[in-house]
Amino acid sequence: MGAIRSTIHRPMGEKPTTGASEFTELAQRVRQSGLMRRRYGYYWSKLIGAPIALGGCLVAFVFIGDTWWQLFTAAVLAIVFTQIAFLGHDAAHRQIFASGRWNDWICLILGDLLVGMSYGWWQHKHTRHHANPNKLGSDPDLELPVITVTGERSRWLAGPLGRWIRAHQGLFFFPLLLLEGVSLHASGLRRIVGRQHLDRRWVEIGFMGVRLVGFTTLVFLVLSPGIAFVFLVVQLGIFGFYMGVSFAPNHKGMPVVPRDRTLDFLRRQVMMSRNIRGSRFLDVAMGGLNYQIEHHLFPSMPRPHLRRAAPLIAAYCDEHAVPYTQTGLFASYTIVVRYINRVGLGERDVFTCPLIDQRQFVSSGSAERTGDGLG
Repeated sequence: MGAIRSTIHRPMGEKPTTGASEFTELAQRVRQSGLMRRRYGYYWSKLIGAPIALGGCLVAFVFIGDTWWQLFTAAVLAIVFTQIAFLGHDAAHRQIFASGRWNDWICLILGDLLVGMSYGWWQHKHTRHHANPNKLGSDPDLELPVITVTGERSRWLAGPLGRWIRAHQGLFFFPLLLLEGVSLHASGLRRIVGRQHLDRRWVEIGFMGVRLVGFTTLVFLVLSPGIAFVFLVVQLGIFGFYMGVSFAPNHKGMPVVPRDRTLDFLRRQVMMSRNIRGSRFLDVAMGGLNYQIEHHLFPSMPRPHLRRAAPLIAAYCDEHAVPYTQTGLFASYTIVVRYINRVGLGERDVFTCPLIDQRQFVSSGSAERTGDGLG
């Protein structure tokens, strides 16, 4: 860290930059460090390995036959599907190829054909999220159907039961993630058959039809109806849960931006995002999403460069007094649950940064950097 800090100090007498110029300065340093360079070898190995891994799972599934032991196969398939979805996420952000067309087709193959998620639906939703993370009325990830994370929908149930559920909604957050797999498939299907504009609609319909109908048919051909039904429940449940716990720590419990508040790009992306500290194993398990700050600042940065970029960006933010938040995985889940519960109780102004909750983890080493949010 000391070597990095020594390279970013501004010459004496030079005026500090603000707003957009601060990000421009950071972007120049990142590019000069070679962190935007493409990693074709890394990604080609994953693009070849993903279908091989999936094909191996399906061959094993057929070979094992009609037995309850297939529930372990369902769990493995859920993990493989999630890892493929992470790879599709990289392609959607133009991390793999320089050609937008190549990246689009990789997304269609990985997302629609192999995982069963609509690329067009996800791209529309995710683009809006990246433009305004955690901003009311702009970030679709704040619009959860049951759990409220902003306070605006905290009165979705009335009476004593409703008040109890709102006060303890954090308890339901993780169990509800078991339904996220069904939600992701259903949302994509609604998009591709709806009237909203969608590029390559018929390609998506064809790919998703093959994936969803073909996979379900295979399951019921190999397994008896009862086992087949439970197999699909387990596979979808673990897939949704894995996806949910990978995305939940990134922004939940971070400052919520009012509709009329405008922040410059650097602060908008850094202050609303949280990094998860961990080993290289965690990097793989979370698909690089644990470097959420770096990803939001430089969405097209190849995944293997995010770890190298983190200390450089953390030092730059420290120099410019921009809160850079990093914590442990389980500490982040604790923060998320407590924040959601407090929003449900209506005890908190959601525009006040909830990062103060993380201070209790500093002494135990669970969090290294915290900020005071928008204040």
